[in-house]
Amino acid sequence: MKKPDHLILLCNSYRMVGEAKGTCLKRGSTDLIQYLTEEAADRGLDVAVTTTACLNICPQGPVIIIQPDNYYYGGITDEDKIDEILEALEENKAVEEYLISD
Repeated sequence: MKKPDHLILLCNSYRMVGEAKGTCLKRGSTDLIQYLTEEAADRGLDVAVTTTACLNICPQGPVIIIQPDNYYYGGITDEDKIDEILEALEENKAVEEYLISD
């Protein structure tokens, strides 16, 4: 099996008890999953898109992580921001404006 060039993780706020109730979910992360997946495919990006449990950085959510680049993006609340992130990924760059740190 060939590994994709990038793994894109989108926080979906699931907790250990299985209930999604965190900030990312409340700010619309589930509405962005399909768009992110389809847009990456339309651009021909070699990526796998998946959701995660709570990442415990709720104040900065919704959060997207791109691996292996280790980019943590916060406040990704709409399709325009996803477009910017995917455009930067195509150019092997980061969108500095959305990067978050600990």
